Amino acid sequence: MNKIKAVILAAGKGTRMNSDLPKVIHKCNGQPMAHYVIKAAQDAGALDVCVVVGYKSKDVKDAIYDVVDYVEQTEQLGTGHAVKCARDFIGTDGDTLVLCGDTPLITGKTLATLIDEHKKRANGVTVLSAIVDNPYGYGRIIRGTNGEFLKIVEQKDATDEEQAVNEINSGMYIYNSEALYAALELLNNDNAQGEYYLTDTIAIIKKTGLKVSAVAIPAESLDEIRGVNTEEQLKEAEQIMINRGV
Repeated sequence: MNKIKAVILAAGKGTRMNSDLPKVIHKCNGQPMAHYVIKAAQDAGALDVCVVVGYKSKDVKDAIYDVVDYVEQTEQLGTGHAVKCARDFIGTDGDTLVLCGDTPLITGKTLATLIDEHKKRANGVTVLSAIVDNPYGYGRIIRGTNGEFLKIVEQKDATDEEQAVNEINSGMYIYNSEALYAALELLNNDNAQGEYYLTDTIAIIKKTGLKVSAVAIPAESLDEIRGVNTEEQLKEAEQIMINRGV
């Protein structure tokens, strides 16, 4: 069986939460947000989980009671850098989910579907996307005339035509571990922000000739990709969770 691992990004501070507490350990329906992401990964078949910590790392480790590995991101140099910190954990066998610690509504069922599609298509990487009414602020999934995945373009870099696209990047992925391991080595921060973007690994993998796809989450499951950045969004996520009967 192809081994599944998961890397969960949890190094950020979360300044918009108006709290000194690291964002991912704010409680949602009684549990730290990151706990739900870890559980979803495990429910989808991830045997090993690594949480990338940074801001107040000790507090994050103390709050997360799940059995996981940790790596430290001492500088906040972007999502690509965060995953690069877990490169040894990722290794070269099986596949690796990359998830965000601030998306507590994601479910194992959705991640399992993503993994199945990834394996079925024998992809180098598969992106979980979504079709939304208002794509503002999100990276857009750009497809070719035959519907094939071409690239992800960030809002600030998108042309007017690309900004009109309503398929967005959820920030959740499943990678062939070996392809990701190699791509992380080639990642650079040659951009205006001086950051390492995880999405650049997708372009690197595509260039090697491996297949890349984006799989859209069903419309009825859109809440699952909600990121929590503010106290108000945390309350909304909690209410959705309560309505689910979790």
